[in-house]
Amino acid sequence: MCNRAERGQTDKVLRLFKARPGLRFNEGPMETHPGQPGTIIRIEDSERVLEQMTWGFPVSLKSKKTGNLLKPKPVNNARFDKLGSFWKRWATDPGNRCLIPTARYAEAVGEPGRMTETWLSVTDQPIFAWAGLWTNSDEWGAVYTGVMTDNAPELHDIHDRSPVILDPQDWETWLHAPLKDLYQFDRPYPAERMTIDRTDRPWFRKAGSADAQRPLF
Repeated sequence: MCNRAERGQTDKVLRLFKARPGLRFNEGPMETHPGQPGTIIRIEDSERVLEQMTWGFPVSLKSKKTGNLLKPKPVNNARFDKLGSFWKRWATDPGNRCLIPTARYAEAVGEPGRMTETWLSVTDQPIFAWAGLWTNSDEWGAVYTGVMTDNAPELHDIHDRSPVILDPQDWETWLHAPLKDLYQFDRPYPAERMTIDRTDRPWFRKAGSADAQRPLF
């Protein structure tokens, strides 16, 4: 699943999505990791607004030893096939849907302990929209998660799942349509439209490093 993503520069995101900065928006690092601040586009008073939220819905599991709740962990990916079950209360309400402006995202590739970063982007969209859900949580305030679907067969050597990538003509459908109309997006995004950057950089880099924050677009 996707655990690393980069957004585009703020001014370009605002122009592309025809959005305004929301009250909860502050500039943050270009690269986002689970449990850290990221940016989303949501609807407020019939307008698109850009806001900063924590990447990942907080989920607390119980300790097998004590039975006590453990510290919440960020669930940063939502499987499309669970939108009608686990994620239903958010997916059903268009007010809890969002677009995640993304320049590229990374997957860990290789043998355990020697994994490297492979970055994926959409060739003809320097900044694209990743389908998402958001809510207000008691633990971390406003949070969001990215919806995942099957990956194109040609890219299964990287991962068998990928973000749900929405082309511009589909943004309004994701943000406003009934849940039943969203299942048209539960399909692999064409591999021929993706650009793959297979790097030799180790997967485990310190978040917030100069390399992690470098802008792309």
